[in-house]
Amino acid sequence: MPPHFAALRAAFDDYLQRVPEDAERTAPFLAFPASHPDVFERGHAPGHFTGSAWLVSADGERVLLTHHRKLGRWLQLGGHADGDAELPRVALREAEEESGLAGLVVAPAIFDLDRHWIPARGTDPGHWHYDVRYVVHAGADESFVVSEESLALAWKPIHEIANDGSADASLQRMARKWLAREGLSGA
Repeated sequence: MPPHFAALRAAFDDYLQRVPEDAERTAPFLAFPASHPDVFERGHAPGHFTGSAWLVSADGERVLLTHHRKLGRWLQLGGHADGDAELPRVALREAEEESGLAGLVVAPAIFDLDRHWIPARGTDPGHWHYDVRYVVHAGADESFVVSEESLALAWKPIHEIANDGSADASLQRMARKWLAREGLSGA
């Protein structure tokens, strides 16, 4: 097993120890690295790893979301690993590129996992994203720049996302995790 697969396995094991209720969600992530050596490449047709950022404000009460240009939904920042097996680095890179924010800091432990289907688009076939999500902390300057990948960016109150039935289910889950972790109520 390549060293980066062993490191990823250790990160998944750590996540399971911290979040045992996510065992069913974690199972496909444990099996996927052994399925093919190209799981970190976007050209791996069945699916590939992505890294996402739960980008929280300095006060920990808001998260920066993107109105995703291709998917037309409000989501966390993130993107393809493009061969980089260091997924915390991928999440940080994507957060920096998509927000224009400087001074971001990534927490190395996995915050959330989400395997989701990406429908076929143009010549790209439908495929799975094995999205590994990390907390990324903003610094004092929260003035973002909208990249070409987004229709818009916005700082959203985390407690509102947790209680918004129309929000993406994985965003709601992350908001609730964040509020529970920080000892805050979702009200």
